[in-house]
Amino acid sequence: MNSLTIGSRRSQLAQTQSNLIRQNLLTAWTGLRVEVVLFDTQGDLNRTDPLPSIGGKGLFTLELEEALRRHQIDLAVHSLKDLPIEDSPGLMVVAVAQRAAVNDVLVSRIANGLDDLPSGAVVGTSSLRRAAQILALRPDLRLKDIRGNVDTRLRKLDDPAQGYDAIVLAQAGLDRLNYQLEHAHPISEDMILPAPGQGALAVQSRADDLATTAYLEILDHAETRAAVTAERAFLGGLGGGCSLPVGALARVDDDRLFLQAVVGDATGTRLIKVSGHGSINEAQALGDQLARQALDQGAENLLQY
Repeated sequence: MNSLTIGSRRSQLAQTQSNLIRQNLLTAWTGLRVEVVLFDTQGDLNRTDPLPSIGGKGLFTLELEEALRRHQIDLAVHSLKDLPIEDSPGLMVVAVAQRAAVNDVLVSRIANGLDDLPSGAVVGTSSLRRAAQILALRPDLRLKDIRGNVDTRLRKLDDPAQGYDAIVLAQAGLDRLNYQLEHAHPISEDMILPAPGQGALAVQSRADDLATTAYLEILDHAETRAAVTAERAFLGGLGGGCSLPVGALARVDDDRLFLQAVVGDATGTRLIKVSGHGSINEAQALGDQLARQALDQGAENLLQY
């Protein structure tokens, strides 16, 4: 095999991410041909309803996974935070590329950060994780659901008729799209923990496609893989999916892994925070351990929103 076909969502960010993986493959393998094929997912086609009400973030991956099973494509590139915890039948995440920025960003023309927003300001987010942590810090703010790609959300922010004073986006998305926004203000992870896997790209292929796997394994970044394994193990240990109000961030220092995680209720009235550390080879166990600690502190009740 000397050619590969990548499946990508149609959004500008998804295409940018897929082309990043494409370029990495072309750099690594002389003579390899790689093309990108675009798909519309259910999550892209329905840009109005809140994600939890229409099935969660797995809606951004289903069509690509079906295309893999039908051999229409050889690999799919996903934002890891959108990918369900369990491997889809017959498929596997062959590589997790080196992570970009993990933090969230407040985009606003009337404030320089969350602390600076006036009481009653309207903040746009479609994430229960962000909502829970924002309301825990600023219960006086009003949250309003917002859907669409990065460009769409920025346009809504700038349209007075939409009624947003600020929106919250992922730093990694803005960076990959090469946005230089003067009114984008990074949010410290001490204030809002990111989604498990935020900033990382997952490269998915068929589990039995050894020829494709041989090309893709070179893309795997060991430290990123360990960190996101711990984060996703925490989420999985809570028995939930990627739309839950759960944040997690793991850092690697030499061969040690430090994991922080939070579980909140939808209103932000209570947050359960846990943290721990372990060997980089114990990422799954560390995430499982902290999930049990959170459950012992009542996390299951918080997730019944």
